[in-house]
Amino acid sequence: MVMRGSRSTLRYVVASMLVAAMSLMLAGCGREAETNNAPASRIVRTATVEKRKITTPLTFSGRIEAEDEVNVAFRISGRLLNNDAKIGDRVKSGQVLARLESQNELNALRQAQASLAAAQGQLTQARNHFDRQETLLAQGWTTRVNYDAATQAQQTARSQVDAAEAALSAAHDLVGFTELKADAPGVITATGPGAGEVVQAGQMIVRIARQDGRDAVFDVPSQLIRSASADPEVEVSVADDPSIKAKGRIREVAAQASAVTRTFEVRVGLTDPPPAMRLGASVVGRVSTSAGPMIDIPSSALTRMNQRPAVWIVDPTTSTVSVRNVDVLQFDEAQAVISQGLDTGEVVVTAGVQALHPGQKVRVLGSEP
Repeated sequence: MVMRGSRSTLRYVVASMLVAAMSLMLAGCGREAETNNAPASRIVRTATVEKRKITTPLTFSGRIEAEDEVNVAFRISGRLLNNDAKIGDRVKSGQVLARLESQNELNALRQAQASLAAAQGQLTQARNHFDRQETLLAQGWTTRVNYDAATQAQQTARSQVDAAEAALSAAHDLVGFTELKADAPGVITATGPGAGEVVQAGQMIVRIARQDGRDAVFDVPSQLIRSASADPEVEVSVADDPSIKAKGRIREVAAQASAVTRTFEVRVGLTDPPPAMRLGASVVGRVSTSAGPMIDIPSSALTRMNQRPAVWIVDPTTSTVSVRNVDVLQFDEAQAVISQGLDTGEVVVTAGVQALHPGQKVRVLGSEP
């Protein structure tokens, strides 16, 4: 009986030890599972939201034109005798550019000369008759009526001479109008009708770009004109060679938008443009516009939620993140300007945004675990 009791006690002790060991093993496994199921903190990079003055560079394509470009035309109609002007030719002041057939004008000139000679002859005759009547009246050999008639005849003859001289001057002008001359030095940028064509008064024969300045001309949208500063400095460079450049300021803005592009023509007066910046050259204009204090964040901070731009906000007290929609005013590869959705002092995630979920704990890169 004693032996049996001892064996039962031994078996009971061994069983108790096995149960205790298994309980410890199960408890350890449970703690390990709880540890493995706990969400780990994800390492992210963050930035603190702050407002600052935003400077936005703007770039436009344009062309070089003359500051003063005029259409040169005849002042009378006629048949074009010659027009040897070619695009790109340099002209001097007073140089003859084209001629009209002048036969009719020369005939009118000869007629005016003859009319003047006849009027001068009549004036001489009227003056001599007046002198005689004046002498006879003083001697009592003529009447006052004859003297008055001689006076009137002399005045009429003098008026006819004046009219003939004016007609002769007009005839000289008409002959001169058959030659088209440059009124200033410059470069021909366009030509009109050729020899043999009948042209009308005021019809463009050649277009001359005067050599007193150069403009860079751009087509600019209206919203950018409104946002630009009052007198910005524009840097202009040749499109195929950026080393050829000049600076200038806006000289003129078109009062009406183009009917085709709905843009406004802006002319920038260049200061000392290099000779290589020739008329018609394609150029690139650069100007910076400054806005008031605004919020900008790195573009890498943007994600999407509900089909709209969004950012991850870090709660500094719990180190957890939440997603929030924002309104983006401007966007490029480097930064995004936010108009609504963020306040100064908030912390946004700028790297690692694609692997986050709401409520997840995060740890800022470089901070202590």
